[in-house]
Amino acid sequence: MTGSAPSWIYPTPANPAAPVLRDAQVESWRGSGFAFVSGLFEVELIERLRADALARFPPPASTAAAGIADFGSGGTLVFPSSSDAFNAVTLHPRLLAAIGQLLGVPTTELRLTQADLWPKYGQTRAPGARDNDEQRMHVDYPNHTLVHPSPWTRPEAVELILYLDRVEECGGATALVPREGADDPDYRWPIVDSPGIGDLDWINDRTHAEAYFARERPELAAWRQRLYARERQGHFAPGDVLLYRHDLWHRGTPLRPGRMRVVQNVTYRKAAAEWISTLHVGWAWSAYQPSKVFERLIAQASLEQRAVLGFPQPGSDYWCPETIAAVEARYGVHGIDMTPYRAR
Repeated sequence: MTGSAPSWIYPTPANPAAPVLRDAQVESWRGSGFAFVSGLFEVELIERLRADALARFPPPASTAAAGIADFGSGGTLVFPSSSDAFNAVTLHPRLLAAIGQLLGVPTTELRLTQADLWPKYGQTRAPGARDNDEQRMHVDYPNHTLVHPSPWTRPEAVELILYLDRVEECGGATALVPREGADDPDYRWPIVDSPGIGDLDWINDRTHAEAYFARERPELAAWRQRLYARERQGHFAPGDVLLYRHDLWHRGTPLRPGRMRVVQNVTYRKAAAEWISTLHVGWAWSAYQPSKVFERLIAQASLEQRAVLGFPQPGSDYWCPETIAAVEARYGVHGIDMTPYRAR
């Protein structure tokens, strides 16, 4: 961990009404690779979500915390969840509207591919090569897409981190490298100079990763040091959201020892970008739960919320008198209204 003080980036407030994101926020995401936003969600919803998260994960001082995976919730809090607050955040109309603004498509042309809430704990032991405490500089696309991101002017997905804690209390800020125009030398094409891509070993810890590069690829090691020199860190509070791209250079920084941070990660893609994978088991796998959480969610969702889960929209070739009646038979007891599908 470096001893220099971070160069902070502070969130800017979203619009209270439509359009959700301000022009400067959209331009920041499209040009620099990220938008750091506050006020996207209701305060009460964020408080309920954090309470649900703390009820599910052990506190940092407990023995159980040592056994928690370093990344992801291990299925504890993924979509669809028994936490109504988690589901509400994932499918929040303001969030969908914001993602649509960034990608320049209607919300019905979005598809959910990731929704996972997970804890990170501050470490006191020496890190191993795969540890997540202080990450190496990287891009996220390799485990999200089968291919490589399209050119910068043709974005296909938005990933986000929703913070539920205060950086002053827990540390663990996200460091990122803002892109500076089409000729930025540190965003050279193709983006393959990250651990785990091509023949490069996957190493997560910064110290181990950069030692590997210094030993195996000295020229690349020197180039990567420029990324660290340029990094800035997001100064977060509960409810702040970092919206970013899969081709943005970024990394996680260490938490304070003995502290805990919880965040929710969500990713949406354009419906046409089928090469971007869904990171979880299919949503329908949640059917048959005693709570009927999935069935109730589908029945009570808006048309736009159903669309981002892959549910066919009114006018789809799927719909005919027989399928309308059959879907109504499945979800009618939970209150689904099939009128929009019949009307088309």
